[in-house]
Amino acid sequence: MTAAVAGHHDRRVQTGRGEVVRPAFWIAALFVGVALVIGLPLDGPTARLIATGVFVVGGMPHGAYDIALLSRATRLGRRGLGLALGGYIAIAAAMAALWVVAPLLALVLFLIVASVHFGEDWTMIEEPLFRVAAGTAILAAPAISHFDEVARLFVAMSGTPYGATVARALIAVAPVALLVTIVGIATAWRDGARAWAVATTVAIAGLIVAPPVAGFALFFVFLHSPRHFAEAGTVLHGRSRGWWMATGALMSAAAILGWVLFATLLRDRLTPDDTAQAFQLLATVAVPHLVFSRWIERRLARDGHASSNDR
Repeated sequence: MTAAVAGHHDRRVQTGRGEVVRPAFWIAALFVGVALVIGLPLDGPTARLIATGVFVVGGMPHGAYDIALLSRATRLGRRGLGLALGGYIAIAAAMAALWVVAPLLALVLFLIVASVHFGEDWTMIEEPLFRVAAGTAILAAPAISHFDEVARLFVAMSGTPYGATVARALIAVAPVALLVTIVGIATAWRDGARAWAVATTVAIAGLIVAPPVAGFALFFVFLHSPRHFAEAGTVLHGRSRGWWMATGALMSAAAILGWVLFATLLRDRLTPDDTAQAFQLLATVAVPHLVFSRWIERRLARDGHASSNDR
């Protein structure tokens, strides 16, 4: 989905309108900044739990429209759409099972998928590998200044001390990832996407300075997700506000409740850490989200190319 409208976003950069940055981002960033200045314990148990709730409830809905987007992009019949939905659930179920049978592998896969997915935000970077590097910066930035917290989270998610080794690997790639991100920010500023450039700089700074979960919530909910909502709106134009709210709420609730049931049944095989489980849930839905968004992207690009040839 993201790259499906890359041309749309490229035009926006060229005309100086930039990427999607909502006022809520600046408000949230101001709150985090003030909290850090006055010494609010954003890394305390209560603050961490609140930030976890924010990135789950606020971030999950941005992938809730994948099936609707697939239906619009492919014009699948009822049977085909049912098979697609079954495939979506099967991929998510496989990822959930991986957290039980091979959690370290699941962690590494999650980080790879997240790097690719976050890299899709960088439509101003043409080289795919550099986009992935920019996406990796989102994951590597917290490890630079909050290694112990990131390592503890990865150990909890993977169920093994090797989770700390994964955190060290992020620090190793951080210089290159951040350098590519700086180039991307400079390119966005040069091409007119100045709000996006400033917001991304603030988000990266937040990921470095703020506790990891708070910094991630700021980026994921208030900068990353609105961009994908806007892209979904481009494809699913004409839908009512009620449909948007109902679809986002129902699909997100289904994913969260499905994970709660899964975690309850396998409580002895999963980490008791609520934040680690929240990231495991995010990973479980991120894999099918990436797979299906790429499918949607190819179909929309093909249809757009066909329409151009017809003209």
